[in-house]
Amino acid sequence: MLPRSVCVYCGSRHGHSPAYAEAAEDLGQAIAAEGWRLVYGAGDVGLMGTVARAAQAGGAETFGVIPTHLMNLEVGKTDLTRFVVTETMHERKKVMLMNADGIVVLPGGAGSLDEFFEALTWRQLGLHAKPIVLLDAGGFWAPLRALLDHVVNEGFADASLLDFVHIADSPAAAMDILRRALS
Repeated sequence: MLPRSVCVYCGSRHGHSPAYAEAAEDLGQAIAAEGWRLVYGAGDVGLMGTVARAAQAGGAETFGVIPTHLMNLEVGKTDLTRFVVTETMHERKKVMLMNADGIVVLPGGAGSLDEFFEALTWRQLGLHAKPIVLLDAGGFWAPLRALLDHVVNEGFADASLLDFVHIADSPAAAMDILRRALS
């Protein structure tokens, strides 16, 4: 039987605040300490590389998924437990989500937002019931939280949308949320 698997969406860059890389490293270590598997975008750059190396160093299984056109740009990390190459970004997102029990979103750019919103939309539509956690390292996700509130307040989503998104201010808090949701 496979261990629990956590899909981590995050940036292919480190960002400006050291808090982002620290959160990625701590999350990778926490996933390993829990005996869980990391599912992520298979890059060896930015926060992606940080979370993967930390998980590997702790002995975690790692499942990476990368589309062919990003192999060079994101420096495909081929020393993972499982390394999958897809044709498209959409296929990458589907394989990542379908191979995870829960989702944690670290700071990131447009790609991370795309992954988050697809997972949230699929949850809203009842296509999965996996917990989605925004790891709010350094307050990074505060504007997104405000936007989600605005979407609900302006009548474009039911208030239940907000129940699908858990906010964690640390990797330890994210792991607590996942443990409760997955027990």
